[in-house]
Amino acid sequence: MTTSGRRDTLHIKLSEILMSNSNLWIVMATTIQLHPETKSRLDALKMHPGESYDETLNRIMDALIDPEPLSEETLQRIEESIADMRAGRGRPFEEYVQERGL
Repeated sequence: MTTSGRRDTLHIKLSEILMSNSNLWIVMATTIQLHPETKSRLDALKMHPGESYDETLNRIMDALIDPEPLSEETLQRIEESIADMRAGRGRPFEEYVQERGL
């Protein structure tokens, strides 16, 4: 940005710059407050001692958040199945297992 013939520069403190699949990722450091028990639990969830907290938290969030939500068709079929079960149009699980010798 130029103002009155002078160039203004925005300075950002970066903790690291990562290259991934030809994409430039800029990671900025931030600080959060955790209870000691929470930090201990987070440490216990690390896959290895070198795993960063960022990697650990992203792995946990990836496991919890489905990036491909159910389609409208699938949701409709689930609703129909629930309605069938409530109306007694299903059969007991025990019967299904016995029929298949499980």
